[in-house]
Amino acid sequence: MLRTLFLIPHEFAGIPVLGVGWVLAALVAITLIRLGLAWHSGGWQQVAIMASGEGVFWLIAVAIIVVLGPRLELTNVAGEPVGVAVRGYGAFLMLAAASAVGLAAYRGNLLGKRHDHAAEGLCIQGEMIYALAPWVMVGGLAGARVFYVVQYNEQFLRPTWSATFAAMANLTQGGLVVYGGFIGGFLAALLACHRHRWPIGLIGDAIAPCLFVGLFFGRLGCLMNGCCWGGACEPGAFAAHFPPGSPVYQEQMLSGRLVGLQGLPTSAADKHASQREMKVTEVAIGSIAAANGVNPGDTITLSLDGASQTLAPQTRPAEESLPGLALYRKGRLLGRFWQNELPEQALSVRATQVISSLFAACAFAWILGWERILARRKNPVPSGTLMLIAFATYALMRLILEWIRVDEAGQFGTGLSISQWVSLGVLLACVGALIARLRTRSDHDQSSPPHDVTQANAA
Repeated sequence: MLRTLFLIPHEFAGIPVLGVGWVLAALVAITLIRLGLAWHSGGWQQVAIMASGEGVFWLIAVAIIVVLGPRLELTNVAGEPVGVAVRGYGAFLMLAAASAVGLAAYRGNLLGKRHDHAAEGLCIQGEMIYALAPWVMVGGLAGARVFYVVQYNEQFLRPTWSATFAAMANLTQGGLVVYGGFIGGFLAALLACHRHRWPIGLIGDAIAPCLFVGLFFGRLGCLMNGCCWGGACEPGAFAAHFPPGSPVYQEQMLSGRLVGLQGLPTSAADKHASQREMKVTEVAIGSIAAANGVNPGDTITLSLDGASQTLAPQTRPAEESLPGLALYRKGRLLGRFWQNELPEQALSVRATQVISSLFAACAFAWILGWERILARRKNPVPSGTLMLIAFATYALMRLILEWIRVDEAGQFGTGLSISQWVSLGVLLACVGALIARLRTRSDHDQSSPPHDVTQANAA
């Protein structure tokens, strides 16, 4: 786990980096150079064309740098800005997007040359993929965030509407759901294709296997962030140990496992709460809990303890301050432990992030295999079939992986997480659509006369 790769400093040489500062100056310089090159190649007419095509994006970039940028800065324990964190998750997300878009554009050029699609009157070029990418990325990011906010809405509630909205929009604290990204990206792609009258089915076939390339790198980003972890397991090849400050470590602190407790929660566990109460059923011999007089049958409250919190240096974000742990029995303090008195790492959990990446690699090969099978058919299938197979594959894969992960609770009174319920819906919809279109295609093939007979009749 490496949540923060590095910090973009708050200021350099006494001038802010974001806001009205270095980044804005760099953007203005680049824009002026581009306008100068446009004027040199085509005069003011070319400048006007470039400004009309890119002007909106320039304005959005300025708004992000001047308005949003400073709000994304992290603060130290004194509340002073120290800079913007470049997250390991974000870096892998960018790698995922770049690799998926690049491969999709390459595949778009290949599919555009296929005779079976030309016979359907369809045409696609790699440039379409590049033009579609910003729509999909923005829609995917918005969808991933909205899905997360809806799923964990209590976490974002604040005293005022503006504070609540700011918390929802603060991506520096993480909080993206892959399913929401797929849904938002797909809707954005539909809108863009409808606007430009592009063949969504053929474009979907070009993108289909590339989704799993993006997923491969994206799940490695989850490993860097410490999210999407699996259940407890013995140390081994697919086991992971996360450091203090990770979500896994905090979860094990509050569940009591880190200090040697096993038990039953007295109420529904809130993954965002700072304390929990449990009925102890087992105390490990020689554990921290045993050394402080905890016995089976006790009702214990475990609380993240700010009084024994290890503070981060003034040059580092306050989020790097690590809380200690306090144990209470019937309101009486049994023990207070600083971070250096607790285990150096979390107990073993299944490395679901790595397993997900391996699944994605297998799914990528699976989709390419289906593409070859469909291409060899005597009667080509309609465009969009490969896209439906890819969606169904991901739904089945996510349905299985959710049983390995333990970071999402069951929904609607069942043991199925919200992602599993969505997976079931997507899987059934895709399988139904595939059966319907293949049956329609089969009926059409049987009702159509052979090619030579058609030519004879035409003659």
